[in-house]
Amino acid sequence: MSSLQGVVIADFSRVLAAPYATMMLGDLGAEVVKVEQPGRGDETRSWGPPHYEDEATYFLSVNRNKTSVQIDLSTEAGREQARELIARADVVVENFKPGTMKKFGLDYESLGRDDLVYCSISGFGSGKGADLAGYDLLVQAVGGLMSVTGPGPDEPVKTGVALVDVLTGLHACVGILAALRHRDATGQGQLVELDLLTVLLSSMVNQSAGFTLAGSVPEPMGNRHPSIAPYEVFPTVDQPIVLAVGNDRQFRRLCSVLDVPELATDPRFVTNSDRVENVDELFELLSARLRTRPAQHWFETLTPLGVPCGPVNDIAHAFALAESLDLNPTATIGDMTLVANPIRLSRTPVSYRLRPPKLEQ
Repeated sequence: MSSLQGVVIADFSRVLAAPYATMMLGDLGAEVVKVEQPGRGDETRSWGPPHYEDEATYFLSVNRNKTSVQIDLSTEAGREQARELIARADVVVENFKPGTMKKFGLDYESLGRDDLVYCSISGFGSGKGADLAGYDLLVQAVGGLMSVTGPGPDEPVKTGVALVDVLTGLHACVGILAALRHRDATGQGQLVELDLLTVLLSSMVNQSAGFTLAGSVPEPMGNRHPSIAPYEVFPTVDQPIVLAVGNDRQFRRLCSVLDVPELATDPRFVTNSDRVENVDELFELLSARLRTRPAQHWFETLTPLGVPCGPVNDIAHAFALAESLDLNPTATIGDMTLVANPIRLSRTPVSYRLRPPKLEQ
């Protein structure tokens, strides 16, 4: 038994944000039917390298547990085929440019089904921002994320993955599940709308609240934290290591291991606020000690004492770490190894039933 067994999703989405949402719902047991443009399919089918055999790993990363059907929405026959699919669906998900589904007569209002949960995802909403292109990089720029990421104000940096798309997909899952819960209780569906910009503003949490509550406009701080120290990357003999010291007790233990116990009572560093104010001096003093040993030594020495730290891993080492902790970070479908769904449910676990569909399927 799966959590969403019996739920049918008509998936008109492409690229990343919405396909990530529908894959998550598919993992939870929903039947997901992905609608694709005939002969071309989802744009990400051509987004490579890298490839797995002849398929783009980008597409494969967000489209398992789905079947695919090719429908030409520009034709009346295609639109009728889409309406037949929606007629048996509990949920519709789409992330076309606002107004596109209305043009096809397939928007929430035109369908007129009171029990339908209909999720629309856009870049900047369906109002004044409807004509703006909703690309993750663009939203990271105009939404403020790049202004707090990178070494300094003249070198804005995007995150190394399309994080806004992923966050929007997760928020879409929450909205869809809430709407399904309401429908179970009342029989009524509803329209669920998300846009990348406001998802990003919400997801910037403390940075956003610093502005709305205190008028603070943050600037990039590299790997440092605006409110915690030491909380950044430090050099060692062989590779960088992260220290994420969240309280005074952890700081005292760190100073003891580094054989500089006097720093814990130094007026510049006694409290977290003191350390944040004097972070440059603190960095130099700690770096001098951390440079004397390899990263693994500090990891093995500090971790048992409750001092959060760890080497800066590449993805290969990150997967190896998860494996060593018995977290089972991968899932296998046939001969294909994919990233596992991180949600663990004790009664209705996620399942991996279908490999990402090929276009001809």
